[in-house]
Amino acid sequence: MKKILGPLRRGIEKYQMIKPGDRIAIGLSGGKDSTALLYAMKRFQYFSPVPFELEGITLDMGFDGMDLTPLVDLCARLKVPYTIKKTTIGPIIFEERQEKNPCSLCARMKRGALHDLAIEQGCRTVALGHHADDAIETFFLSLFYEGRINTFSPVTYLDRKDITLIRPLIFVKERDIIGDPEMKDLPVIQSTCPANGYTKREDIKQMIKNLRKTIPDLDDRVLGAIQNKEQLNLWF
Repeated sequence: MKKILGPLRRGIEKYQMIKPGDRIAIGLSGGKDSTALLYAMKRFQYFSPVPFELEGITLDMGFDGMDLTPLVDLCARLKVPYTIKKTTIGPIIFEERQEKNPCSLCARMKRGALHDLAIEQGCRTVALGHHADDAIETFFLSLFYEGRINTFSPVTYLDRKDITLIRPLIFVKERDIIGDPEMKDLPVIQSTCPANGYTKREDIKQMIKNLRKTIPDLDDRVLGAIQNKEQLNLWF
C-alpha cells in the first residue's frame, strides 16, 4: 500500500487538491482504478492533515448485466455514503444513435451527468481514478491523433458548474495498483460496454508496452517532460 499512498499524498500536497472541509465525490465506475482510489482515499483520510469527507457516486449507464452490488457492499464496509444514478446514456449512444465512434460522445455525456450527480450530493470536488499511465497514454493520444501536446491536469476547475476535478492517483503507476496485495481483495466489475477493448487508447497502451522493452524508464521520462514546462522548446 505504501507504493500507492506515498505517491497519492505527494500528488494531493503538490497540487493542493484538498481544502479543509471538502466533500469529495469519488467517481466509481466499477473498474480497478476508481475502486483503488476510493480505498486509498479512505486510508489517507485517517492521517490527512486536512480534514475532508468522502462520497461514492456511480452512473448506471443502462447496459444489461451490470451488477453494482459489490460496490454497494464495499462502500458500506468502508462507511462511505454511496449513490447510484440510473441513466440511459448507453442505449442512446449504441441503440438510438448507433454511433460509429461512440467513445467521444459517451465521455462527454458521462462527464456532464457525473458532475451533476456530484452537485446533487453536495460535493463541489470530484475525484477521478486516472493514474500516471493514463496521463502518459493521453499525452500520446493527443500527439498522434489530435496533433497537439496535451494531457489532463491534476486539478481542473470548471467555472460553469463551480466544481473542481482532482486526480489523486496522478503519480501512482498502474503496475503498483495491480501488484498491491490489498487491491487484489477489492471488487472489480467487468465493463459491459460494447466498445470495451476496441479503442485508440488500447492501441496506444500496447505501443507504450512495447516501447518500455527498449526504454525501461519511459514512464518517468514522459512524466518529467509533462511537468517541465520551463524547458518547452517549440515553434511559436
